[in-house]
Amino acid sequence: MAKCRGKPLCVKSLRMKIAVLGATGQTGQYLVNQALQQGHTVTAIVRNPGKLTVQHDNLKVVEADIFSAETLETHFKGQDAIMSCLGFPASFFSAVTGYTASMNAMIRAMREARVNRIITMTSWYTDPNSGTQSSYLIRFLLLPIIRSVLTNMHEMEQSLQKTEDINWTVVRPPGLKNLPASAEEFLTHEGYFVPDSSGRPAGSAVGRGDVARFMLSLLNSNAWIKKGVAMTTK
Repeated sequence: MAKCRGKPLCVKSLRMKIAVLGATGQTGQYLVNQALQQGHTVTAIVRNPGKLTVQHDNLKVVEADIFSAETLETHFKGQDAIMSCLGFPASFFSAVTGYTASMNAMIRAMREARVNRIITMTSWYTDPNSGTQSSYLIRFLLLPIIRSVLTNMHEMEQSLQKTEDINWTVVRPPGLKNLPASAEEFLTHEGYFVPDSSGRPAGSAVGRGDVARFMLSLLNSNAWIKKGVAMTTK
């Protein structure tokens, strides 16, 4: 078991070998650091190793093409789980394809490496019809700006739903704040946002550290296997 030594945010869990994609991103860095604190062995698969400054005996940083199943397979072998915090920018001029292209490569690599657990991150409102209850600003200003990203996220989610041999979980946070993990209770909903008591969305933003904390909590849970879960904090 991982030794938490009184740390309030440290979750006791079985130590695992985890490959993390998107480890140099803001959420990914929180995920890597928390995983190491919990005693996991982490392989950070990155495009630019220089962007990951953390050093740890249980951390291995490798450079790989996230769109190449053959390249990823090498680093997936022997892992207990794959975790992805990959993100791709919105585009007004062309479709975003990074989410589906990278996930297709990951799934092929997982099959070859015989790893069947993946936890990945998308967003609230990936379904085109799910933003109707959101605030005016989100519905008519924010969502159209990031629609190209949400569309590709949704395509990725749909492709995972057709994947019978992989134990996947899609974590959907709302807007992200660059804040460390808190001790706040999670609110979850099997859908495209977390409703409050009135049925409208519960909140607009959550700390990246809390998203990482939630993703890591799923490693030893079957609660959201083969499901998408919207999350936020109280």
